[in-house]
Amino acid sequence: MHDEVEVSARVTLAEVAKEAGVSPPTVSKVLNGRSDVSSTTRAKVERLLEVHGYRRRTAGPPRSPLVELVFHELDSVWAMELVRGVEDVAKANRTEVVLTRSGTRHAPAPDWIEGVLRRRPLGVVLVFSSLPAEVKHRLRSWDIPFVIVDPAGDPDPDVPSVGSANWAGGLAATRHLTDHGHERVAIITGFEDMLCSLARLDGYRSAMTMAGLPIDPALVRYGDYSVESGFAHGMDLLAGPDRPTAVFAGSDLQALGVLEAARVRGLRVPQDLSVVGYDDVPLAQWSSPPLTTVHQPLRHMAEEATRMLFHPDDPGRAGRRIELATHLVVRQSTAPPGTVRRAPGGAAG
Repeated sequence: MHDEVEVSARVTLAEVAKEAGVSPPTVSKVLNGRSDVSSTTRAKVERLLEVHGYRRRTAGPPRSPLVELVFHELDSVWAMELVRGVEDVAKANRTEVVLTRSGTRHAPAPDWIEGVLRRRPLGVVLVFSSLPAEVKHRLRSWDIPFVIVDPAGDPDPDVPSVGSANWAGGLAATRHLTDHGHERVAIITGFEDMLCSLARLDGYRSAMTMAGLPIDPALVRYGDYSVESGFAHGMDLLAGPDRPTAVFAGSDLQALGVLEAARVRGLRVPQDLSVVGYDDVPLAQWSSPPLTTVHQPLRHMAEEATRMLFHPDDPGRAGRRIELATHLVVRQSTAPPGTVRRAPGGAAG
């Protein structure tokens, strides 16, 4: 049995084993990160070790000079902004970045934790909305700091995280449209089970209420932040005679889908339809027309999360939540309803 813990004066390793209903060698396997222990047994032993104050002296091999960045997908536009932010801070601290794809939008896959314990990074940045209790216990037990970058959820209060002001962003986007005189404003937010989607929707509802405008349930849609969902909802919203004059899309990719739907339906943007996106990814300024959008500071979020990893002794780190401001970036995809712009030569544009 490896001497890898500082044993509490109140309890012995054998007593922990007895309390957990397992053998001392099984407790040793948990301490040494062995994979041949059931998840239920591991969680029980990890909790007891934490309760009794066990601390590893040398938890496995030396740390790798790495920061691990974990996504459930790597093909989104905003993912690259997060990668750049993590790389900037890691490079300043003479550390490399390893990218891992695992799990769903909610949490990494169950087998991810075994791999990260083998790799022994200096810290982990996770782009998920939550973490299973066992994963949190094992990372803490092995003294691997972790932070959630949170464009898509609201992590548990005991998890260090960096997010942005989604409600304020939804409010700013919708007020921009109502201030322009739009009364029928549609929203295509994100997943119905994600708090960021609901927060942006709440911001939309608040802005409509502030403007004294009714909220038509037919104009409230839930997408998946993709171009395809923006196009599908856009085609449906723009099909009838009582169509909206403006659409607030919960992501720039969905907004691009709405722009294409408007083109297919024979509508001009912004003369016949105003469109606002969300995220302000670099692609937004190159759409046709350039997209008015809510700037979500994705790169800054990743930078702040990575800085938190390099200050593991900060007493305010555990459970610390940083929320960064969002702001509206006005370009050329919005105008008052029915606006006809004039080309330089005087012809209608």
